[in-house]
Amino acid sequence: MDYKQLGKTGLKVSVAGLGCGGNSRLGLGRGAAFDDCVAVARTAIDLGVNFLDTAEAYGTEEIVGAAVRHYDRDRLVISTKALFRPDTDTAETVAERVEAALRRLRLDYVDIFHFHAVRPASYEYHRDVLAPALVRLREQGKVRHVGITETGPNDPEQKMLAQAIQESPWEVTMLAYSLLNQGARHRIFPTTMRKGIGTLLMFVVRNIFSNAAYRRATFAKLVEQGRLDASILSDGDPLGFLVAAGAAENITDAAYRYARHEQGVDVVLFGTGDKAHVEANVTSILRPALAAGIVERLHTSFGHLSGVGLDLPGPVKA
Repeated sequence: MDYKQLGKTGLKVSVAGLGCGGNSRLGLGRGAAFDDCVAVARTAIDLGVNFLDTAEAYGTEEIVGAAVRHYDRDRLVISTKALFRPDTDTAETVAERVEAALRRLRLDYVDIFHFHAVRPASYEYHRDVLAPALVRLREQGKVRHVGITETGPNDPEQKMLAQAIQESPWEVTMLAYSLLNQGARHRIFPTTMRKGIGTLLMFVVRNIFSNAAYRRATFAKLVEQGRLDASILSDGDPLGFLVAAGAAENITDAAYRYARHEQGVDVVLFGTGDKAHVEANVTSILRPALAAGIVERLHTSFGHLSGVGLDLPGPVKA
């Protein structure tokens, strides 16, 4: 496993991080038993993954807590999140939600607690009303670092995050990024690198990369909308060049490697409910960068797109 510093937090994190939400939710998404879900998380940890991200909305905090119980806590980085709404939540509820998360995780503290899926319209409320309560919990040692995550499907232009990374108290952020959704290269990463804000990538691999029929339909729609030139469809699969001549094992492999080696990226999150897939995903993330010519082609062909592949089939629609 490769490790790096997560921004200026001082946390040493694996470049491959286990995302415990999405479709799979460690196996809960297909009805797997609790112990089988725990086994998926432990498979990742045994491969060197020390970053695990969960959330109240995922329903996997108890699984993560059970999975990490017999490992050295000081070597693991546990991240969780909760959704807050301006019309119902106050500073007092922040402490309640953090305490509830700690009980589910059966931990004394979490390394990162994020405000989850913050929309642009509610950002100022999170910053001005809710964040001071989270900072106080950081001072008490129950939260080591304060984070914020965007809601890619509802904010594809990253308006919320572009403002948040300019301000306090955010130390870590989670954002959507992929080879078909490259906006953060210009909007986010230059600032996070300069300010030392840790970056966690979600939506790196979506259905569009693994489902050929869905991919064809999506590209046809992009052409119809005028977002791509019709010539992109002339050679069959528009992403076929990623696997031609052995450039990558498959399109999913290429997607992980593209994101992993982008300057400004700290952790690439992957999600699965299958132990075998854990190893395959980690292997891809640890492979070398794609050839410079392929990366340049991706930038030239798709760098102008925003929001492609940000469908949200999981339980969180915030």
